[in-house]
Amino acid sequence: STVALLVLVAALASGLALALLPRAPVNRFCTAPNNKTGFLCDDRVTCVPASWVCDRVNNCRNGEDEQEQLCGDLPHSLPGYLVFYCSNPRSWVYADQRCNGMNECGDCSDETWSLAACPPCGQEWWSCSPVHFEFCSCIPRRLCRDGVQHCLDWSDEFVC
Repeated sequence: STVALLVLVAALASGLALALLPRAPVNRFCTAPNNKTGFLCDDRVTCVPASWVCDRVNNCRNGEDEQEQLCGDLPHSLPGYLVFYCSNPRSWVYADQRCNGMNECGDCSDETWSLAACPPCGQEWWSCSPVHFEFCSCIPRRLCRDGVQHCLDWSDEFVC
């Protein structure tokens, strides 16, 4: 019985030692719909868009996208691949909001500056100098020929 007790104690000790070893961080980078940066849930299948992380809605089955460890000190507690820092170092947006055509940074650094490295306007966009603050260098084509000036040169009404 002494041997059995020693074996049990040794097994418990080794189990405790293994539990205390630091675990390798889980790689949670994934590509969400529309080829945008995402966060991989514990099920290793569900990929939620970066901007859905820490939005106070559990998008992962176990709620890992809303855990305190991840959301406690935004944006510093987020993995770097989920964050894009604007030209103003105090401003940031989620990585999936970079190059989406909208001016989330307020100075278009998430859309037009070299930091953002955005491709040219896509098929669903018209390239021009917008008159509205919400756009940077392109407007959605749905705004073309709608009777409202969206481009400084009026190209959205006469050319687009």
